[in-house]
Amino acid sequence: MAQEGFKIAGEKLCCSICLDLLKDPVTIPCGHSYCMNCIKRHFDKEDQKHTHSCPQCRQTFIPRPALVKNTMLAEFVEEVKQTGLYAPPADHCYAGPEDVTCDVCSGRKLKAVKSCLHCVVFYCEYHLQPHHNIEALKKHKLVDPFKKLQENMCPHHNEVMKIFCRTDQQCICYLCSMGEHKGHNTVPASAERSEKQKELKPCREKIQQRIQDREEHVKVFLQEMEAINQSADKAVRDTEKTLQQLFLLIKKNISDIQQQIRSQQRTEVNRTKELLEKLQEELSELKRKDAELEQLSHTEDHTQFLHMFPLFSNFTVSTEVPFIKRHPLLYFDDVPAAVLEVENKLQHILQEGWQKVSRTVTDVDVLLPQPEPQTRAEFLKFSTQLTLDPDTVNMRLLLSEESRRATFVSKKQAYPGHPKRFMNRSQVLSRESLTGRHYWEVEWSGFGIYIAVAHKSISRTGAQSEFGNNSESWALECYSSNYSLIHGKNCYWFSGPVSSKIGVYLDHRAGILSFYSVSDTMTLLHRVQTTFTQPLYVGLRANHFLGSDSSGVFCKFE
Repeated sequence: MAQEGFKIAGEKLCCSICLDLLKDPVTIPCGHSYCMNCIKRHFDKEDQKHTHSCPQCRQTFIPRPALVKNTMLAEFVEEVKQTGLYAPPADHCYAGPEDVTCDVCSGRKLKAVKSCLHCVVFYCEYHLQPHHNIEALKKHKLVDPFKKLQENMCPHHNEVMKIFCRTDQQCICYLCSMGEHKGHNTVPASAERSEKQKELKPCREKIQQRIQDREEHVKVFLQEMEAINQSADKAVRDTEKTLQQLFLLIKKNISDIQQQIRSQQRTEVNRTKELLEKLQEELSELKRKDAELEQLSHTEDHTQFLHMFPLFSNFTVSTEVPFIKRHPLLYFDDVPAAVLEVENKLQHILQEGWQKVSRTVTDVDVLLPQPEPQTRAEFLKFSTQLTLDPDTVNMRLLLSEESRRATFVSKKQAYPGHPKRFMNRSQVLSRESLTGRHYWEVEWSGFGIYIAVAHKSISRTGAQSEFGNNSESWALECYSSNYSLIHGKNCYWFSGPVSSKIGVYLDHRAGILSFYSVSDTMTLLHRVQTTFTQPLYVGLRANHFLGSDSSGVFCKFE
């Protein structure tokens, strides 16, 4: 009851504005008391209204009332503070809808801070005090409050269940142990908990290992997301820059063509104007002569006529007439037609290019690598038709069959100079660059051939340009009896079924490059597992030995 009294007193000593014990209490004319700073701030806000009111009873005051310190109340508040018997609960100490409430509190209930497993009661901080002060209650088991405390009570006998029945695997009270569970294997609940506690350790270790694994996966996926975002942002910037450059190039060409048309227009107009002036001068001269001849023809004096006639008879008329078009005038009409032809070609190129860009975008896959196909039918789902780039072909190779076949020839071909051309090795790259998943087949004949993939930046001169003889290319060397995989100047020899057709599977994102011997069945020859950092181009290199020329062709797919 003493505590309850202090509770009431404490609430009376609280400021209704800050909800805390009064500090420098002052009393206003209506009799209510507040902290000095709290009521000052309240009146300050009302100054503009020229009336002031009590926050509790709403009585108004004109003018603003003077604040007088309540000395007696201030001393009483200090005494309450010094006793230490009670501190008024803050608002957050009262129980909300989701909180566990004290079972002892009456009126507005406080939050429970502990549960007693012996009493099966929830206690707030104040009503828990006997468990700290009374020796008998100190032995009770206190735990953090949980709403299912009543589950510790036996539903049949309303007693605390402190026994565990191992026979029926359930908690029971002591009355149950003497009744329906009599003769069962029973132990104290605490003893069973100790046994079960031992099983928790390996279980937790498994879960913690799983957590660690998942955290690693989360870290990887977060890094993947960051890399995707950075890559996408860079792709957008680079794409925008490239397309702007293309737009500027087209705009410049428009300006150049317009200037060229206007320049040619001026030239042709000036030339035509000069011819026109000459014709007009000649026409004037002819008209003057015609008028004189007309006048001479009417001269009646025979002597005068005969005297003047030689002067006009020696007059010669030019028979040269400037070329005049007789067909419809089409001076610059062919220009729009030529531009239209360029537009059609550009549209075709752009359409193919956009499709390739779109495929490249959709090839982006943040999930784990997909399983490699197992049958040729599955591989053919990723079939890609390739062609060879004549700008890269070495002069000892002859391209044919719509630039799908490369054949070694003894006579050098007269290809024009190009910075992308291989100068010292009889090899060539594809026009197409590859990312994502692709499958292609190469049929070869002769002494031997290299089937390779390479970065665009591979050297074009010297020994370092040879497929496999650098870190920028991977090459399968095929002979009649064996194979080898070459990369970074390292060579791995291995045997496999002899076949004139080699299938190649690429999963760019997963870093998988697989070579297969293709006949009635597909046999894996070698698989490369690495990380590809750039788009790849497919390469062919044809060998020559003792008069045996080699050839390789990209197979067509139906």
